[in-house]
Amino acid sequence: MMDPKQKIAAAVERLAPELIALSHEVHAHPELGMQERQAVAWQKTLLEKYGFVVENPCCGLDTAYRAVKGTLGKGPQIGFLSEYDALNGLGHACGHNMICAASCGAAIALAETLEGREGAVVLFGTPAEETSGGKIAMADAGAFDGLDCAMMFHPNPSENLVGAGSLAVTDVFVEFHGTSAHSSRPALGVNALTSTLHLFAAVNAQLHLWPNKSKINGIVTAGGTAPNIIPEFSACAFSMRAEKLNQLRPMYADLERLARAAAAMTGAELKIAHTPFCSERYPNRPLDEAFKANMEELGEPMSWPEPDRMSGSSDIGNVSVRTPSIHPYLSLHAPGVGGHTPELREAAVSRRADEVVLLAAKGLSMTGLDVFQSPDLRAAMKADFERNALPNRAC
Repeated sequence: MMDPKQKIAAAVERLAPELIALSHEVHAHPELGMQERQAVAWQKTLLEKYGFVVENPCCGLDTAYRAVKGTLGKGPQIGFLSEYDALNGLGHACGHNMICAASCGAAIALAETLEGREGAVVLFGTPAEETSGGKIAMADAGAFDGLDCAMMFHPNPSENLVGAGSLAVTDVFVEFHGTSAHSSRPALGVNALTSTLHLFAAVNAQLHLWPNKSKINGIVTAGGTAPNIIPEFSACAFSMRAEKLNQLRPMYADLERLARAAAAMTGAELKIAHTPFCSERYPNRPLDEAFKANMEELGEPMSWPEPDRMSGSSDIGNVSVRTPSIHPYLSLHAPGVGGHTPELREAAVSRRADEVVLLAAKGLSMTGLDVFQSPDLRAAMKADFERNALPNRAC
């Protein structure tokens, strides 16, 4: 009789034409966050073909879904996460086309292998990772509660990594509304651009008061139409990051205070908004170790990150404080290529990318099998989660 992990590998190989076709179709038809209707439809068709019951919309989001095969709430509950949104102007320059294909493959292969056993395989379609963070709303709605784990992978230009964390983040949008006037009589106007410039100066002065690993980057998105007209409207946007969410929230409060002061200096009216707060990520060590072992059996050596490695942000952080979670990286063999670039977009449909889709599907599915079969692994995952991630859920 075939070993269960051999059965998973064989299932993924049988699915390969459909998984690679899904990856390429999603790549060829990029859709922005909360607009990913075609990507969801393709995934829904594939999952229903293999016996999953798909709920869409999900958690009040039109392009989110939950696909289930098995018995919910009875036996181990193995979760996978799918991403499929594209970047504005760049398409799939983050490789989300690969992520959705691999997660679909992992879920289908594991569910086939566990056929007839009590438990469930649950795949969540999570929209808008690049913008508003669909996983944040889904986590707040309790979508991931009750899972034994939640797993996904992400392509990386050059490294195979497990255990990488990420920073907390929010994006901030600021508008100043003033009064237009001819530049020969500036006293008759309220210069909205001056408030924006004051805000940037104030942020620069505030930087040294924030925690060392905090980051803020800003751009001016509107600043007037002609140099001889006092700008009645100006706008800017900031990306704010911190090592932890409990540091990011006070940083945002500081920025809001500075924006109010900048408006008061000219008499402009202020409007300020931010995206949902995205938590830092807490990789589950025992789960990462299981994934690492499976990938190395498949011929892909995995590394742990250096302690001071720079990291980005992802809304899976909000999942990681709800259930044991991993977000490993697999290499596209494209050294020197940066994320969110045209070069990465092309690498996401390369021959190596197709290979990585299948490797990730196998590794994730095999790790799900480990979780399903091993009470000791589930206990270790739970202990790591309760020690490291759970205390930060309410931060």
